[in-house]
Amino acid sequence: MYEKLKALYEKYRATVIYLVFGVLTTVVNYAVSLPLHYFVSWPAWVSNVIAWAAAVAFAYVTNKLYVFESKSWGRGVLGELLRFVGSRVGSLIVETVSLWLTVDILKWNFLVMKLILAVFVVVFNYVLSKFFVFKK
Repeated sequence: MYEKLKALYEKYRATVIYLVFGVLTTVVNYAVSLPLHYFVSWPAWVSNVIAWAAAVAFAYVTNKLYVFESKSWGRGVLGELLRFVGSRVGSLIVETVSLWLTVDILKWNFLVMKLILAVFVVVFNYVLSKFFVFKK
């Protein structure tokens, strides 16, 4: 039984750890975007772009070290960082345009829309990170 559990963990380890850090990245995103939107009264799309920058910085380090175990900090790190940020620009655009349309224009609830969009963002970013950024 122990060997089966260990094999199952090894098979899905990166996915499980990615989801844990995906949740923590989402927490960072919300910790920045919610106060900016609700207390500073900035538009949803502006709050989202600023929160995205903070979340991407957190996600890069945690994904590099703990999810994909990429230990290189030498010459290739700049290219890796640019691929990482570049791969997340797609989800930034989709999320920001969606928030602008639903929250800023249609006046839907900011928090509800952020939660709905978070599912898309986590899945989209995992696929790009696994196959484009931290490829072995």
